[in-house]
Amino acid sequence: MQLTIYIDGQFYPEPEAKISVFDHGLLYGDGIFEGIRFYNGRVFQLTQHLERLWDSARAIMLTIPMTMEELEAATLETIRKNNLRDGYIRLLVTRGKGNLGLSPDRCPKASVIIIAATIQLYPPEAYERGMTVVTCATRRVAPGALSPAVKSLNYLNNIMAKIEANLSKADEGLMLNEEGYVAECTGDNVFIVKRGEIFTPPVYAGSLRGITWQAVLDIAAELGLKINVTQLTRYDLYTADEFFLTGTAAEVIAAVKLDNRPIGDGKPGPITNRIIARFRELTQSTGTPIYA
Repeated sequence: MQLTIYIDGQFYPEPEAKISVFDHGLLYGDGIFEGIRFYNGRVFQLTQHLERLWDSARAIMLTIPMTMEELEAATLETIRKNNLRDGYIRLLVTRGKGNLGLSPDRCPKASVIIIAATIQLYPPEAYERGMTVVTCATRRVAPGALSPAVKSLNYLNNIMAKIEANLSKADEGLMLNEEGYVAECTGDNVFIVKRGEIFTPPVYAGSLRGITWQAVLDIAAELGLKINVTQLTRYDLYTADEFFLTGTAAEVIAAVKLDNRPIGDGKPGPITNRIIARFRELTQSTGTPIYA
């Protein structure tokens, strides 16, 4: 099916949806984005995603040329234009058209692009058997260089780690920070379970403040599980009882092997499965209505 794409207040058929070759998002990765899921006619955690988008924009001094309410309305209308009830939104704000120079001062107005489509990050069987993960040599960019809280269009750091994981025939790649602590995977936040308690790295370790990450923390609290947001090493992951990943596109998925070491009994664990079940309940029953 041919998609309908939103660009700067207009809707375009997919073959006509184009941006300038002088857009700084293309030339320099200068911009921000959100990946957002919708299920059963509702957009999951839409407000949280838009708030994070605005935080990213403020952090890089990028002015979004519409209000949050206008962008929410445009997002919902893009989904409606594509007649979808389940799928994925890629919402981008680029610095806009400028010249070949580096300075963003030459970009008078940011551009807003909204794509609504379907997505399947991993095959269904991966959710049944769990993921294989390898540690990547590529380290996560230090917060002092570029804050991981900014969901930037420049994803080269993650892409280089993903290439390593692909070359190792693993499903995902684990990224450490410069101090050797666990940051995140190439596109997912990291959780482990040890003796019935939940552990996950703090944002300052170099991970994105994930929307699904926070949803899982809320679910864990609802289930009465003790939560520890603390620095983790590979040793902690190797010796964990369970290991799982979270992300908007990935949702919640077990990891059963790290660096050829099985985690626990090498199968998705009971606490992971409880969290997955509760997460799926929430995605099917909560969110901003699309066709209200």
